[in-house]
Amino acid sequence: MTLTKMDIIEKISETLDLSGAEAKNTVEEMLEIIKFTLASGNDIMISGFGKFQINEKEPRKGRNPSTGETMTLAGRKIVTFKCSGKLRNKINETETDN
Repeated sequence: MTLTKMDIIEKISETLDLSGAEAKNTVEEMLEIIKFTLASGNDIMISGFGKFQINEKEPRKGRNPSTGETMTLAGRKIVTFKCSGKLRNKINETETDN
């Protein structure tokens, strides 16, 4: 089951007794802060949750699947996530309880 942005907005609205618009604005603003921070090249550490980090991928050789032609794929930046110990423990608790 996938948790969507709308699901998060609805849950925040219910939990904090906010209107749907207020909850949506809150979630959208939080996501904009995260996007801006990562786009600026900075990592994001959320205590008790984990760390979003920018990593560089080196250029690499690839192949066009339709023609078989070899090509060099450009280097790029990627976002990785490493969960905190608290989150890891919470996930493992849930798995062992089932």
